[in-house]
Amino acid sequence: MAFLLTSLAIVATPGTGAILTIGAGLRGGRQLSVVTAFGCTLGIVPHLIAAITGTAALLRAGAVAFDALKFAGVAYLLYLAWNSWRHTGILAVSDNEPAPTWRTITNAVLANLLNPKLTLFFFAFLPQFVSPRHGNALLQMLTFSGVFMAMTFIVFTGYGLFASGMRKHVISKPRIVRRIQRTFSISYLGLGAKLAITHR
Repeated sequence: MAFLLTSLAIVATPGTGAILTIGAGLRGGRQLSVVTAFGCTLGIVPHLIAAITGTAALLRAGAVAFDALKFAGVAYLLYLAWNSWRHTGILAVSDNEPAPTWRTITNAVLANLLNPKLTLFFFAFLPQFVSPRHGNALLQMLTFSGVFMAMTFIVFTGYGLFASGMRKHVISKPRIVRRIQRTFSISYLGLGAKLAITHR
């Protein structure tokens, strides 16, 4: 229960993936929002692999490796903020043809891939619930990770479907569209600043 509640709190707290999914829902409707939620969930897999193989321990122990990943994430968030401000990219709210599926998934995967806090989550949080008394440790790790990923997909899909439901009310009002774009941009700047001051 402690794992479920903590994981839900982490997943439900609006972050890069949530904003991406909301933007996709506004831009392309239900299908694009679900694809984006899937991409964000897929972006968790490398962190899981890192935790299982021990790469997470290396990232946690090595300041250079951690900082390199962190600032790559900051740079990507700044890129998203710039695209949002300029009314371009996957987050553009409009009634035009949505971005290709591959581009949507790529952006979503990168958003979570370049997030060192997810690696630390899998390294420091999940192992606390793995016990040799309950069987194979690897199987337990995969089970907990599967639950976390399912939770991520469900919550993000919920965000996206809600945004897609508001889509028709939004794209017909250019002033609201511009405000949303600026809100996205400022949100990414804030997330980038928060990530930049994150320590191991």
